[in-house]
Amino acid sequence: MEQAAARVEAPVAGLRPGLGLFDSITLVAGSMIGSGVFIVAADIVRQVGSPAALLATWIVAGLMTIAGALAYGELAAMMPQAGGQYVYLREAYGGLWAFLFGWTLLLITQTGTIAAVAIAFARFLGVLWPVLGTRVWLGAGSFGFSGERLGAIMVIAILTIANLRGLNLGRLVQNSFTTAKVLALVMIVLVGCVLFPNPAALRANFGSADRFFFQDVPPGNFLAVFGTAMVGALFSSDAWASVTFAASEIRNPRRNLPRALAFGSGAVIFLYVLTNLAYLFQLPATGVPHGSDVFARGIAHAASDRVASAAMEAVWGAAGASLTAVLVMISAFGCANGLILTGARVIYAMAEDGVFFAAARRLNVANVPAFALVIQGAWAALLAVSGTYSQLLDYVIFAALFFYLLTVGAVFRLRRTRPNVPRPYRAWGYPLVPAAYMVAASAMMIDLLVMRPRFSWPGVIIVLSGVPVYLVTRRRSSATTAPSQR
Repeated sequence: MEQAAARVEAPVAGLRPGLGLFDSITLVAGSMIGSGVFIVAADIVRQVGSPAALLATWIVAGLMTIAGALAYGELAAMMPQAGGQYVYLREAYGGLWAFLFGWTLLLITQTGTIAAVAIAFARFLGVLWPVLGTRVWLGAGSFGFSGERLGAIMVIAILTIANLRGLNLGRLVQNSFTTAKVLALVMIVLVGCVLFPNPAALRANFGSADRFFFQDVPPGNFLAVFGTAMVGALFSSDAWASVTFAASEIRNPRRNLPRALAFGSGAVIFLYVLTNLAYLFQLPATGVPHGSDVFARGIAHAASDRVASAAMEAVWGAAGASLTAVLVMISAFGCANGLILTGARVIYAMAEDGVFFAAARRLNVANVPAFALVIQGAWAALLAVSGTYSQLLDYVIFAALFFYLLTVGAVFRLRRTRPNVPRPYRAWGYPLVPAAYMVAASAMMIDLLVMRPRFSWPGVIIVLSGVPVYLVTRRRSSATTAPSQR
């Protein structure tokens, strides 16, 4: 027990603190705010129908996110090491579960999110440069180099190269783009809700209780449909834990990490709900697939699901759509940067434990894990080529929920197994709030396994595929590590 506690307290050699509280908050907010909030409302409305249900999906997903972030704050303050969530799982459950998290993060959760956000960047760039929106394939089947996917690969490559140049450049990119995207959401809220609300949309969505609560609600088990509709909202609210991956590079992490998690996630969720309210102030929730204009198509059938562009087009015409496309591109670019910066630190931590390629633990002259950044970028680019935006969302969420559930459970486990370890911050609302998160996440996972088995079960397989890999790497590590170093 003492050896484990010492390992938690020991600083990680090589990586140096260079991020303050504001930098940490922008990592949380910037990693969360990507492309989803500008796109997924269309798919949500197609499933749940009513304006009330659209807002409810964001509120429930937001409450889950904040509850999880508050629980993570306790773990982050206890163990401010590079790798973050990987370290928490290792200390609570052992090396296997930590490795499975890192394995899944590299295969799909982090890299799949990077790919999805990069695809969204290229999709909105297609508003300004229509050639990217063409469906000309240079490959076969679902694997190929469309203009959109080539654009996504370019984003991943540019940001990977930028982060190879050092933490300071990555930090500056993150702070700048996060500030810009927050201002973009504030602008959409002010324009949509305060300055130019659309009376026709208000009547369509809020004209009566029936319109607000029951408009086009699907028959059958609504709760099951609601659960699957939350995939988009949860994806848009995901990646808040990424800041913990870079914990050893944050100044005063015991104080700054819990604050960044709580404030960053809470502020983003508040903006998300207001942004979707702005959509409802400009467009009817439902519409016709091939309507004559953006208002007729509504939120549900916005062109290429670009809801934010459609809402601003309803205010300012084509200029509004172009302006929004630029804003979303800024948002997606900053989000991808945050994910690329932080995700490589988990790969680095795995290499430090001897369960990944030794090259991933080496730092370049800019003091960043270069091999980890390159392998992460290469795999994310491959996912961008082989998957669509919606497919990547479904693959990512189930696996991410599983490890969120396990990590929040680590709060309970470590309170029991290590009651004397200093806890500068204790999870707010313990045990009720963390327990409520675990119940909600479990229900969501069961719902996805039943309602979307095509994408959920592969998530299970991806996680389990790491077991033989761990056993092999652990055996090799044990064989090559001196007993005094183990």
